[in-house]
Amino acid sequence: MTWASDELDRIGEAEELQLASLRPEGALRKPVTVWVVRAGDDLYVGSVYGRSSGWFRGVQSSHEGHVSAGGVDKDVRFAEVDDEGVNDEIDEAYRTKYRDQPTAYVDPTVTPQARAATLRLEPRS
Repeated sequence: MTWASDELDRIGEAEELQLASLRPEGALRKPVTVWVVRAGDDLYVGSVYGRSSGWFRGVQSSHEGHVSAGGVDKDVRFAEVDDEGVNDEIDEAYRTKYRDQPTAYVDPTVTPQARAATLRLEPRS
């Protein structure tokens, strides 16, 4: 399944995204607020604290959850990103979108640690 054009635009333009991963028994965890970027026709989130952050570990149990941003609420799958070229695009998207934020907030989003904890959001039907 792919994102509808208006969903891509609305989520991609949102400053922040609410993300709740699905527990193994099917309940959603408490949502966390993360930055979201768009690169091409895909949406990405990442953990500045890397793969050991609580919300990232929660995603690993089912690779499914729910996101909300820009007036869009959507069930999603979380797919890991391990393509250096795509990661370069994502880093540039963070730098561009959040250029008005202090570098102390932006720089941690483009570290090797954050890159290792980057996820593509894929809509579920």
